Amino acid sequence: MTGADPDTPRRLSRRMLLIHPVQELPRALPALLGAFVAGSGSGRGALWSAGALAITLVFAFSRWFTTRYRVTEDRVEVRTGLLRRRVLAVSRDRVRTVDVTARAMHRLLGLARVDVGTGRSDREGGGGVRLDGLTEAEAGTLREELLHRREQATAPAVACVPATPVPETELARLDPRWVRYAPFTLSGIVTVGVVVGSLANLANETRFDPERSGPLRRAAHRLDSAPVAPVAVVLALLALLAVVVASTVGYALAFWNFRLTRHPGGTLHVTRGLITTRSTTIEERRLHGAEISEPLLLRMVSGARLIAIATGLRVGRGAERGGSLLVPPAPRAEVERVAAQVIGRSAPLTCPLAEHGPRARIRRYTRALGAWALTAATLAVVHWPAGGPAWPLVIALVLLPVAALLAADRYRSLGHAVAGSSLVVRSGSLARRRSVLSADGIIGWNVERSFFQRRAGLATLTATTAAGHQRYGVQDVDLGEALRVAEELIPGLAAPFLERRPARVRQPPATPAAPPEEAPQARRTRG
Repeated sequence: MTGADPDTPRRLSRRMLLIHPVQELPRALPALLGAFVAGSGSGRGALWSAGALAITLVFAFSRWFTTRYRVTEDRVEVRTGLLRRRVLAVSRDRVRTVDVTARAMHRLLGLARVDVGTGRSDREGGGGVRLDGLTEAEAGTLREELLHRREQATAPAVACVPATPVPETELARLDPRWVRYAPFTLSGIVTVGVVVGSLANLANETRFDPERSGPLRRAAHRLDSAPVAPVAVVLALLALLAVVVASTVGYALAFWNFRLTRHPGGTLHVTRGLITTRSTTIEERRLHGAEISEPLLLRMVSGARLIAIATGLRVGRGAERGGSLLVPPAPRAEVERVAAQVIGRSAPLTCPLAEHGPRARIRRYTRALGAWALTAATLAVVHWPAGGPAWPLVIALVLLPVAALLAADRYRSLGHAVAGSSLVVRSGSLARRRSVLSADGIIGWNVERSFFQRRAGLATLTATTAAGHQRYGVQDVDLGEALRVAEELIPGLAAPFLERRPARVRQPPATPAAPPEEAPQARRTRG
């Protein structure tokens, strides 16, 4: 990359000619099947399929022939398209992150895919640049050039002295013992659900009948003749085993070789992956805080994960799949240690949080028990006229203490603090989050008061930012406390909303009162 003429368009690696057809064939499979069915009516199904396959391969190969890119001093420009030309240019000042991903076939050919992120618009597929087919050396050089350009530009030039690579500081590395936290995430449940749903859909499409399969028919007959309770226990244990195995395998595939480092040029570098490797580089000047996420199951075993609050990260795609994850599920103490190194201080992570008072507690119980009461009433209204089974009402009664415990835990999770120049907020029960947002990343305040909040004298203070989830709220606090937090973090921004009472002027000593007959008469007028 360095030393090449920036005005000369460049091509992707020729090795992508082996990958593009493999990528296009699965997408074109419905069209290939349609061509085969259409040609079968005239007895030329094979010929029609061959023609459709040839057209698919032409389009696949054309991706390499029609793609050009160049990196100039002020922008990254990509030209693509065969029938419809497309030119995408991104200013280098807008570059937020650089993701380098290498799937299995890419790794066999020594290639990588580079995604240049420019902001949250990347979630919808707009605003970013993707170069699918650079060599590993070109991908690494492009990442250094885009994110460490300031260091290269300001470094003094020394004649005849070769540039030496700057060492990175390691902040965290995967400990194989962290795999024990994998079963306490929901990834295994999602994976098993997707597999079961896919198999059920395939059986439905192919009209598969289990009664026609001898082993399945015999297994079904044995289950019918066996006692219900032992069968239910065995099936539950098998499902639990499948979830544990799927979670562990998924954790290993996603986070093997995980490493978090800091570059002296002002970037954080995350690498991970077993079969598909991924490398994400984040500019620290875009980093405005960090978030410790503790899902309920993970919190039960003292685990957590660390998520970056930075502009340009695709938080909407999930912590595991997006570029915002800094530490995978790991011991909470380790996550707090890394978070302190990332944000540069430990006080926001360890400082005590202010409680939100009894009125906030009442609101938590009102919400949880109100939802339970509405569900129970609906079941009762449906059950009594129809004379249905009693188990829905039994389940509703069992859920009553669950709703009460959920409300209590949601209140215990509430808290906020101002630690130096950072806002610290904590909330949530099923997924409790402690977010640390620096004041320089806050671009505005929203004070929201619903009808019920006004009756309770409470408000929700929301800090708006261009980073992370874009909204971080201090829920259900006194209005005066909300305004005090806003004024302490950013003086003057919330000043128009503050109630400033006039200072009390000290009065001189009162003179002796006049006799009653000489005192003026006070008059009350009616407006």
